[in-house]
Amino acid sequence: MARNLTTIGFDADDTLWHNERFFQMTQDRFADLLRDFAEPDHLAERLLQAERRNLGHYGFGIKGFTLSMIETALEVTENRVPGAVIHEIILAGQEMLRHPIELLPHARETIEALTPDFHLVLITKGDLLDQERKLAQSGLGDLFDAVEIVSDKTPQTYHDAFTRHGDGPARSMMVGNSLKSDVVPAIEAGGWGVHVPFRLEWALEKSEPPTHASRFAELLDLGELPSLVEAIG
Repeated sequence: MARNLTTIGFDADDTLWHNERFFQMTQDRFADLLRDFAEPDHLAERLLQAERRNLGHYGFGIKGFTLSMIETALEVTENRVPGAVIHEIILAGQEMLRHPIELLPHARETIEALTPDFHLVLITKGDLLDQERKLAQSGLGDLFDAVEIVSDKTPQTYHDAFTRHGDGPARSMMVGNSLKSDVVPAIEAGGWGVHVPFRLEWALEKSEPPTHASRFAELLDLGELPSLVEAIG
């Protein structure tokens, strides 16, 4: 009997391992560096505007975030930001790029439980070198049949990935912490979209849950995924 589901895609950052908390910690450090020039809330809003503006130039990831912090520092100080502050911003970005990987609960056991019976595909966006580093340090790389590091996640992204590495989106599932990037476009491509919320959420990833969609599910954590997969069949 043919399975309804043959391929499972996983997001990486804040789905399999911690990520957003390092951005939050660095943003707090950024606010401290600029405390003589801007209030934290105002600075955070200006930084978010810069990030949104720069996505088309730098894409997602730490390098673009660091450049957006530098741009924001120049803007809020009217180009008077001390060179020492710029240096500290660069060091903060480099520290993020060196931060060791910490897996989220149930990540390894869930991947190991599913890998014998399904095609597993890691689908993540961001900087190529940084994502490759994190995957290597995670120890999960050998458990995936394929890895896709993409510039953005759209319905076409999932259609193409699940066609290359599986039986097409209709028999595929995407699992991730972002409704906007992992869930909604996967459902629009014709697959299942499974939301595993993380306690921190980047403002640019916010979206309304597609509760009307028959192929939408939300789990408390990755430990619940094998039971959902079994129910789908």
